[in-house]
Amino acid sequence: MRSSKVARKTKETQISLELNVDGSGRSKIKTPVNFLNHMLESLSKHSRFDLTVNARGDFAVEDHHLVEDVGLCLGEALDKALKERRGISRMGYAIVPLDEALATVAVDLGGRPYAVISIPFSEFKDAKLGNLSKENIPHFFESFAAKGRFNLHVKVEGKNDHHKVEACFKALARALYDATRVTCQGIPSTKGYI
Repeated sequence: MRSSKVARKTKETQISLELNVDGSGRSKIKTPVNFLNHMLESLSKHSRFDLTVNARGDFAVEDHHLVEDVGLCLGEALDKALKERRGISRMGYAIVPLDEALATVAVDLGGRPYAVISIPFSEFKDAKLGNLSKENIPHFFESFAAKGRFNLHVKVEGKNDHHKVEACFKALARALYDATRVTCQGIPSTKGYI
């Protein structure tokens, strides 16, 4: 089983996270950021990763620290679970619609952290989705990719901001599922190392 546990405790946040890449999509998510909870449940369901997150922090100040640190913990957990990444497909992509929104996500788990996130939010809508600041959504993806040591491209179009973000999380889930499948025995790199 490719699984891991991560704990992070700072003056701003306290997080415990468990990830099983070879799971069935079960999740138990508990943070004060309800929209983030919804997105993490969707990520778990559509990637078939089992995910448990228990996070608290200085949410009274703002949601930035908590959202960022959950992304960092999730990335660290993925990196630990995949170990040397032997035998994985390594790359994956997905195109996912949600009503009028269409998200395209591509990942390369080749050990090179980089993120290009293009989520155009509606100009005249609220600055938040539920109690999650929209500006922290791209930052979550960037933090996840950085600590997970993978290349991530996210692009979405649509009119409804909720639909756009949810389509991105679902597409990321499908891309990660494909990229983490074991398809060979060696290291999937001409370098022989990831």
